Order: sequence, then C-alpha cells, then structure tokens
Amino acid sequence: MKRRAVFSVMLLAVMIGGALSSTLLSAPSPAAGQSAPTLPPTNTPRPSPTATATPLPTNTPRPTFTPTATPTATATSTPTDTPTYTPSPSPTATVVGPNEYPDNFNPLTGLPYPSEEARNRRNLIVKVSNFPEIVRPQSGLDKADIVFEYEVEGAVTRFAAIYRSQGAEKVGSIRSARLLDLELVVMFQALLAYSGANDWIYHYILDSDWKWRALTPQMGVNCPPFCRYPEEGKAYEHTLFGNTFQMWEVAEQRQVNDGMQVRGFAFSYEPDPGGVPAVDIFIDYWSPRQDTRWQYNPADGRYYRWNNGLPHVDAITGKQLAADNVVILEAEHIDRPDILDSEVSGVVIETVLWGRGTAWLFRDGLWYKGLWAHAQGKPGLWLLFPDGQTPMHLKPGQTWFNVVRPVMYGVQVSEQPADMVATAQAIYATQTQSAALTATAIAPYITPTPTVATPTPERLP
Repeated sequence: MKRRAVFSVMLLAVMIGGALSSTLLSAPSPAAGQSAPTLPPTNTPRPSPTATATPLPTNTPRPTFTPTATPTATATSTPTDTPTYTPSPSPTATVVGPNEYPDNFNPLTGLPYPSEEARNRRNLIVKVSNFPEIVRPQSGLDKADIVFEYEVEGAVTRFAAIYRSQGAEKVGSIRSARLLDLELVVMFQALLAYSGANDWIYHYILDSDWKWRALTPQMGVNCPPFCRYPEEGKAYEHTLFGNTFQMWEVAEQRQVNDGMQVRGFAFSYEPDPGGVPAVDIFIDYWSPRQDTRWQYNPADGRYYRWNNGLPHVDAITGKQLAADNVVILEAEHIDRPDILDSEVSGVVIETVLWGRGTAWLFRDGLWYKGLWAHAQGKPGLWLLFPDGQTPMHLKPGQTWFNVVRPVMYGVQVSEQPADMVATAQAIYATQTQSAALTATAIAPYITPTPTVATPTPERLP
C-alpha cells in the first residue's frame, strides 16, 4: 500500500513540546497453563501524567519539519502476551473466534470484509456526542461495527463508535476524548478521532506509544476530515463532524493505517444453549438526563434502540438504530479528583474496564450471563461464560456495548416489551424534548423492517 508522508506543522510542534515518559500500567499476564486470565478487578487508576522536558525515546517516531519525513510505525497483529481461550467443540462449522479468524473475516463482526479496503485499514474509533438533546439525531452511528455507550461527567453518556467494515462520509457530532477511550484504543488497536481533550488527557495521549494514531483538530488535523456544519440554534461545540474515509487517509499518510486483527470475540449463527427469553432491556444511566432502551424485533432478529423514550434514529437515513447484539458490561467507576473536566467543571470519571467483571449478552431474543476479561494495556476483550473458560458467542453482525456501574446499576430486563409507541407519542405531543423538534418528518415510531438476509454457507466457514 502506497505510503504518503504529509504531516501538519502544528501537530509536529505539539509533539516536540509534549514529549513525555510512559506511565501506562499493564495488568499481569495469565498464569502458566491457564487458558483464561486470572485478573481480579482493580481500583487502581492510571497515574497522572507529568510533563517533562526529556527527549523522545529512540523507539518513538521523531517529529521533524521536513515535509517528506514520516514516523516509523511498528505493530504486530498477534501479541504473545494476550490471554487465549479454547472454544468448546461446536456441532456445526459456523463458529469463528475468539482466537483465530479466517483471513478475510472481520473480528469485530464475525462477517467477511466487504472489500479489500476494509480489510487493509485500521479499526477507527470516533467519539460522538449524546447530550444535550439537540445533538440528536446523530449521523453515521448506523455504519459502525461496534458502538460503546458509557457514562461521562454530568451523568450523561457518549459514544465511541468503531468503524472498519463500513465508513461514513458524515459522522457526529464529534466531541472530546475521555479516559476510557485510552483503554479502548489499545483494546482494539485502533485510531482515535475526537474534537479535543482537557490538558490531563491530552498529555496522556502525548505520552502514549500510539500518539500518531490520535486524529484531532487539537493536534492540527482539520477540515478535511473534521469540518464544521453550523446550524441555527446549535452551539458551536456541537457542529463538528467527520468523514471516516478521510480519517483513514490521514492515518495512511502517517503510516499507521495497518489492518490490525484483534482477538477476543467469538461468533456463531447458532445461539449458545441456556439462554433465557428477554425482549426488553432498559438502562437508567444514573440521572434523569439519560436512559437507554433496547427492544427485540423477532421479525428481523435485531434490537432497536430508544433514547430517553424516543426512537433513536440516524439523521441521514431517518431509520431507527439497531444492533444484532447488545452487551452490558459492569465496570467500576472511580472519581479522579486529580483530573478536572473543563466542560462541567467537575471531577473526571475513570471507568475501570480492565481485569474482569459481569457481562450480559442479548442476542436472538435470549439473555446470557457471563464475564468480560481484559488485560490493561493489552489488545482484546473476551466475553466468557461464568466458568471463565467458555466463550459466549455473538451473533455475526453489529454489536452495541453499554457500560454501567456495579452491580448492573439501573438495568432492568423483561420478557415483555414496554409500550414505547405510547411513550414516544406522549413526548411528541408535549414536545418535552428538543430532539422531538428534529423529527417532524419522522413517524413517532419507526417500524422495524426486516433487512437481515438468510445466513449462507459463504458467510461463515
């Protein structure tokens, strides 16, 4: 793949001025002879970064103002210190992962890459806002292979959307990076696209070995791929959108657009045995500002998303967002008084998504209880049954992860769907949410339309 070498003078100047020593911690490797990690959850936050005037280490790309210079990016797709698992024998040949995948399969979806371009590019995380209501409906979330929703300061949520199989010409609105994003970048060996970050997180990124994978106007990456779309009545900070294809082009210029393959997820069209029927998943995120609901539609086997009582739609297509899998991850949330959030002038939350914790998987109208496992600072996220050995199998397709507080705080699961049609109609009637004003051309309820094709032998080995 042809490499181009174009760097922003602003980015390079920032890199020179922000050279730091590494402070990120690593969790212990699995014990000898074990096929699953023995990683108890830890409350130890990552240490605060301390800026120094020391030169960049010799194994770090050295910035230069010469236009033809490029950083040297060294990476491997099969880290030896990543935990591995042995999947249980399957009666069918429709299982992939969690350790090995056919060469043309995307480990994020369990499906073949739709093109060589998708296969050869890197996982891309884009930070997308979900508050205030005026930022809804967002653009481009429907194209993501995986979306993480998690709590940020102010008791609201944001999204980390991960793209690989598909791209979006307009995704956003794009907002700032958070502490959890630093772990997600390593977990998925990804690029990170965001609007900016407070000074603490900014220096964490400069101090990382993946700083060249940070794409942001804060470091001189502007339009394109990050462009402003002013809109009457919408504050400036909610007007930034991005083009994922152009983001991949920037990564290509930096020589960091390698098609890395991460491990951890297992896929099968056949649901695991032992699932309990569950068609309605409600998540109350800590305050009246944010709740999320997923409802299973047996007509197409997908889960449809509701946000604060309204159908959550894509701004471009007008269709309700849906997923093939919904996974809820329980994680400890720690206040970091050493880091202040500039937006709400409050203490930053650190989400401890390393070690292990409870995981609930929803697929095909069924509910499975198990564990998640991730070694801090290492690639991969594993979903396991309670024995800590047997992988839970995702349905091939798109997956949304909702990260919540212990002990599955605010999560309610039911076999009967709530009447969300009536709820949405009441909200539209009273116009109690500004988001309702943006949906005048959209019916109060977006009736799910079956779009999933019947599985064929070509889609899985």
